[in-house]
Amino acid sequence: MRTCSLFLILCLGVSTLLAQDCQKTSSGIKTSQGGIDLELQFITPSVVRVVKAPQGHVYTKESVSVIAKPQKVNFQTTAKDNQIILSSGSIKVCVNTQTGAITYQTSKGEILLTEKETGPKFIDFNDAGVKTYTAYQPFLLDKEEGIYGLGQLQNGKMIQRNMTKNLIQGNVEDVSPFFQSTKGYGLFWDNYSPTLFTDNESETSFRSEVADCIDYYFMYGANADGVIAQMRYLTGEVPMFPLWTYGFWQSKERYKSQEETVGVVKKYRELGVPLDGIIQDWQYWGNNYLWNAMEFKNPSFSDPQRMIDEVHNMNAHMVISIWSSFGPMTKPYKEMDKKGMLFNISTWPQSGLETWPPEMDYPSGVRVYDAYNPEARNIYWKYLNEGIFKKGMDGWWMDSTEPDHLDWKPEDMDTKTFLGSFRKVRNIYPLMTVGGVYTHQREVSNDKRVFILTRSGFVGQQRYGANVWTGDVASTWESLRNQIPAGLNFSLCGMPHWNSDIGGFFAGHYNKSWNDGSGSKNPMFQELYVRWLQFGAFTPMMRSHGTDVPREIYNFGEKGEPVYDAIEKMIKLRYSLLPYIYSTSWDVTNNQSTFMRALVMDFVDDKKVWDINDQYMFGKSLLVAPIVHAQYTPEKEVKVSEEEGWNRDSAKKVENNALTNFAETKTTKLYLPAGTVWYDFWTNQKQMGGQEITKETSLDAIPLFVKAGSIIPMGPDVQYATEKSWDQLQLRVYTGADGSFTLYEDEFDNYNYEKGAYIEIPMKWHDSGRKLTIGDTKGSYPGMLKNRTFKVVLQDGKQKTVHYNGKKVTVSF
Repeated sequence: MRTCSLFLILCLGVSTLLAQDCQKTSSGIKTSQGGIDLELQFITPSVVRVVKAPQGHVYTKESVSVIAKPQKVNFQTTAKDNQIILSSGSIKVCVNTQTGAITYQTSKGEILLTEKETGPKFIDFNDAGVKTYTAYQPFLLDKEEGIYGLGQLQNGKMIQRNMTKNLIQGNVEDVSPFFQSTKGYGLFWDNYSPTLFTDNESETSFRSEVADCIDYYFMYGANADGVIAQMRYLTGEVPMFPLWTYGFWQSKERYKSQEETVGVVKKYRELGVPLDGIIQDWQYWGNNYLWNAMEFKNPSFSDPQRMIDEVHNMNAHMVISIWSSFGPMTKPYKEMDKKGMLFNISTWPQSGLETWPPEMDYPSGVRVYDAYNPEARNIYWKYLNEGIFKKGMDGWWMDSTEPDHLDWKPEDMDTKTFLGSFRKVRNIYPLMTVGGVYTHQREVSNDKRVFILTRSGFVGQQRYGANVWTGDVASTWESLRNQIPAGLNFSLCGMPHWNSDIGGFFAGHYNKSWNDGSGSKNPMFQELYVRWLQFGAFTPMMRSHGTDVPREIYNFGEKGEPVYDAIEKMIKLRYSLLPYIYSTSWDVTNNQSTFMRALVMDFVDDKKVWDINDQYMFGKSLLVAPIVHAQYTPEKEVKVSEEEGWNRDSAKKVENNALTNFAETKTTKLYLPAGTVWYDFWTNQKQMGGQEITKETSLDAIPLFVKAGSIIPMGPDVQYATEKSWDQLQLRVYTGADGSFTLYEDEFDNYNYEKGAYIEIPMKWHDSGRKLTIGDTKGSYPGMLKNRTFKVVLQDGKQKTVHYNGKKVTVSF
């Protein structure tokens, strides 16, 4: 950035002289104030980029997250009351010519956000021998303003205020320096180093350890959906996921042979319980010295092609674990090591022996690879493609993408990467490594959509077919409670695909506290698992996973028993909702929508919902209120520490009462947002919004409500997502308000939809006339249904059958 040399009169073309240099650019202005160079650049009429640096400081800043190209924006520049005012028609950006502080306003002049006059600050910093700065910028928020985002945190908070948080990637927390406000704006602090976020009575600020400049984006969307749309414009849109990814997924740490892996799918098929995916976790490569070899060197996986084929022959899909590190005996390690593409930081696993704790006399030698280096990403894909993808693998479970950084030492952050010090680019490691796999697979295959399940994320990752999960969270009720606001705040950053290990990851304490050592027979874990599964049914990916306690349905009992039946019921409900879920997926891709919707997204005028952290909308019709406290077993007795488990006598008392208790009806309280009528999904009972209600619950059901005006397509009873065509869908219509829904279909697993190979069937409910109009089919794709039948069912029980041939039809009630 160069010091501006033109007076404001020349910049603005007005008669007022101000003692400020200013240069008008095609997209904004450049000016200097108080030793700081400032550039304002309109990206869109609603998004402005702000760049600040010490005066005269020469730097190069190329964003990794932001990929948008600036639009041509018509804006007006005026001077008034010691301010330079830039007006785009959507927002006003006002620069105080005395302090340099920026104020953002709506087009009507309503204040949205103000920089605090005491900032910014640049402190000299030596970053591994490179002269740079630590940068700080404070803002002023309204006292009652709610803000959301910052990634996926485990603090249990919905509103992210009155807190100090060091934003750095970890196993269970994925951070992004972004927040959005109940006032309808968002702010993305485009920095990748560890960053301290602070919100208190005096300021809201970001302070990044390494920064050649301050670089942030202010965006105005008027509401949460609008902010997310702007954020996705900046950092990338969301591709369609395959339909099968929205089915039920079974996993554990870990299946130890290909026979065991295939056997799980066979068992589900024998039981008639729907399943679409199986995940193979680590050590199929053999041992820790062969860590992540991207080859099947374990004798128990001697014929991987047969394993994959057998899974496919049962109409299921398979995803496999890959890591961001390599053992010293692997081919990728040897090639990358020669080129200086491996880091010398301690990572998992630390020992070459599979014992716990690690025997450090036998170090594993495993090293993290430099995912910032495009050549390293090429090498990574070369071995992944040859060793696994060409065998027909369907997707990738990219573990440790933060990556694991053990025995942290300050000098570790000086590690040289392709883009500078590890300190400088620490937080975008997941974006780089996930992006490498997505980009390369897209180059070699158009028939199979990229699907990546990954442990870490950063804004922009939504463009890479990535579904982020919350890492190795504990199997406790507190942990379950924390997952809901974690997923909602993550989604509010613009990244819609998210999930958690159903049942929690670490569950060994349930084995130690139970008579036969089997946690899956322990009523305390059974209740927690069922409630977590019910929550998981209303997340973008429904995936059962964990260690110590097996999670397959048949480990919990048999059909006819309460726990088994509760699990099966929720899995089958998930499959019946697939037309709704897949159409919502298209809404996410095509209209920048969101799966898991914090209540503030749809009911911002009802301030009672702003801080609700245990309810949300799934899509725009379903209100989900998971049960997050134990109702049948003593929650307070469950400890994360294995030394604090139950004694056998206490456990026996639970066992004797469990079967009776699980049949009992319980109650819970929830809040129904104001401004609409609600219907109980299970009973169709009508409730008015704006009130807290007490709802009866059972082990096999959680509170689930439908917003008036909703149209929900219900699919057929299937064993896997694509078993039956959507020929005879039931359309559930909930009266009391006008409503609409667009049913979306395509070929379910390729990228032909990008070329227009898909259909949309628009549906509208006219409440005053009590009629449903199913509009003309828009578009086409090979193999589409030309004729189909809809069964339209109102919540009051009235129903009619509609024969549809792609042309507009109206049915009246």
